[in-house]
Amino acid sequence: MAQPLAREVVEEIAKQYGVCIRPVPLRRQDILTGQVEVIDVPCGATLESKCPPCAKRNRQLRRAQCREGWHLEAEPVNLPDNADEYQRHLVELRADAQAWRDEVEKAGGDTTDLDAAIEDLDEEINRAGMRGNVLGRASGKRSRSTKRRQDAPDLPKRQMTKTTLGRTFTGADGKTYRPSMFVTLTLPSYGRVLEGAPPDPDRCDYVRAARDALHFSKLVDRFVQNLRRVAGYDVQYFATVEPQKRLAPHLHMAIRGTLPRAELRQIIAATYHQVWWPSTDVVRFEGKHLPVWEDGAGYLDPTTGEVLPTWEQALDALDQDDEAEPLHVLRFGDQLDIQSVLAGTPDADQLIQYLSKYLTKSLGDALGTDDPRRKAHAERLLEALRFEPCSPTCPNWLRYGVQPKGAKPGMAPGRCRGKAHKPDHLGYAGRRVLVSRKWSNKTLTEHKQDRRTWVLEALGLPDEPVDPHRYIWRPVKPGDPDLAPIGVRLLRSVHERQRWRNHLARLEAEADGQDLMTNNELPVWRLGTGSRQQVSTPKIWTPSPIERPCPSLVAG
Repeated sequence: MAQPLAREVVEEIAKQYGVCIRPVPLRRQDILTGQVEVIDVPCGATLESKCPPCAKRNRQLRRAQCREGWHLEAEPVNLPDNADEYQRHLVELRADAQAWRDEVEKAGGDTTDLDAAIEDLDEEINRAGMRGNVLGRASGKRSRSTKRRQDAPDLPKRQMTKTTLGRTFTGADGKTYRPSMFVTLTLPSYGRVLEGAPPDPDRCDYVRAARDALHFSKLVDRFVQNLRRVAGYDVQYFATVEPQKRLAPHLHMAIRGTLPRAELRQIIAATYHQVWWPSTDVVRFEGKHLPVWEDGAGYLDPTTGEVLPTWEQALDALDQDDEAEPLHVLRFGDQLDIQSVLAGTPDADQLIQYLSKYLTKSLGDALGTDDPRRKAHAERLLEALRFEPCSPTCPNWLRYGVQPKGAKPGMAPGRCRGKAHKPDHLGYAGRRVLVSRKWSNKTLTEHKQDRRTWVLEALGLPDEPVDPHRYIWRPVKPGDPDLAPIGVRLLRSVHERQRWRNHLARLEAEADGQDLMTNNELPVWRLGTGSRQQVSTPKIWTPSPIERPCPSLVAG
């Protein structure tokens, strides 16, 4: 039993070579040649607990994205491409479908089939490479008064300029400097904390901590809006959200350009977010006394038979109440850190690594600690989150006498399947990486393509563009006769990576004018001899993940 398990060794070798250990098999059919083959696609996991190679690949990709956009010297240009013939054909077909539906609706007919066909057509429009929806915003946006709170300081406002580049400074030696900023923002204190847990849990405000975590992403959005108003230009940023030791989320943000620190502190102090949702002060239904569903009406009070107000009706009542107060108000805490950064310095590289340090870790990794105090602290936070509404569609609204948006049968308070209510997320349901649209002038897919192109050029393979409509992809179900066992697929991928790395090693040696290094002397099993023999194996050269793309990205 002390001997290593061969199957686990295969996975360890696969991780070493950057091979995805949870590949997704897809059947690809070439519509031109009719050829059908099963291809393994990387799972694309972002957490090491799911797939370490894919998580590492995604982290390196984010580092490259952060580095390329932080200190741009030229204004990024984002001009959409002209629609191709197929895209225009789809939009023309969509216009005909809309006209057919309008005619049927005007005649009083059933439009169910046409609505389904239009929905499929809209999805095909997006798959064809067009963003957004042809109809734009279909419903009006609900808004409240934008009058600032009396307890929040006012903010200065500068005339906006159409630029994303910060100011430059010229030194005494005539050299031009383009500084940027690195900012860390935290949430307020909810009580005294010692080594990640409160000494007196009864004095810790878990309800406020839970609500702050639920709406933290909205507070970050508000900060960016205020930052751009005061800065006077289109500020670009790359930010990551991570959990503190006390389990509260906090933000690390790389900002292009610079502002006076006193002004930035003023912006942070003046930033807040109000949650205008129905009140949750009174619990109307709990335990076995819960609303019941009735087709055509929605959820009813089990005692009186009264139909509960819908989400829109509850918001209308809130809008009509002049004395209404927001459900919750968020602000940043007093602890913050502001650093100035220059391009190309060791500090910049170190901060980029710090930004992506915890991207492959789950927000809830702290739950696995052996410290009983921290475990109890986490359990109390999760209990506070259990009945807090996380969104308009959250079933927890039934607890407070309101039908969730899009209510359907089977909902019950405390059984929300939303991301925020999962223990691994600790109430934060937003994105872990926040990148402005004009940060590096490239999408994440384009960054991945750049790394893939470099590897293919190094391997001497052609990088020919492929028609996206040439192939038909379908999932492969487990037990399919064409699907090889996972162990066989991993061995094939490892062999392919070995071949690539050996080829890259030869190219590197030829470029340096040296012979391959042979100091890795390992006993290798020679096929057909039945014994081990000492042979020379070339030392593998691996490109730096910072300066050059990792060969494993070819699989992406």
